[in-house]
Amino acid sequence: MRLFWCPRTRASRAVWMLEEAGIDYERVCIDIRDAESKSDAGFRAASPMGKVPALEDGDIALADSAAICLYIADRYASGSLAPPVDDADRGRFLYWMFFSPGTMEPAMAEKIGGWTSRRGQHGWGDFDSMIVTLEEGLSQGPWLLGQRFSAADVMVGSTAAFMRMFDLLPDSPLIDSYVDRCLARPAYQRAQAMESAD
Repeated sequence: MRLFWCPRTRASRAVWMLEEAGIDYERVCIDIRDAESKSDAGFRAASPMGKVPALEDGDIALADSAAICLYIADRYASGSLAPPVDDADRGRFLYWMFFSPGTMEPAMAEKIGGWTSRRGQHGWGDFDSMIVTLEEGLSQGPWLLGQRFSAADVMVGSTAAFMRMFDLLPDSPLIDSYVDRCLARPAYQRAQAMESAD
């Protein structure tokens, strides 16, 4: 298995996820600002847009952090990092798996860009409703699936940690303690150590 990644990008989610799953993989650094670095045939096959992260696992190739995290969870950690397909928590798990790219990231762009909030027109709602929804999701904590940590926490937790780093989160004890729990996970700390080493 090869993970195509670049430090300080969304690829850090995939590293965290692979560390949580405890499987062997090779990291291949792709400098996303250098066209020459993107010449790896495996990377080109896995990532049609030339973006990281991308993953090559035998004959399987895919890109996008949410897709990679879901793939790893289902293939290598079903039952521990992903509820099985027939589990009652599966629907909630899928909702939160895609909450980060589908809702949190666009709402964050709205806030940073100073866009006019159009909750009824924007597919992500707006920044404030995203925060309220996240707080409600964490209210049964400590994780998004209650007592069960999952790949959804890798996705949402990494985005919430990024938002906190750039002072984009409102004062929220629920979200703040959730981010602290995510940052304290040994797999997250191993992933961050790799970021610092490269």
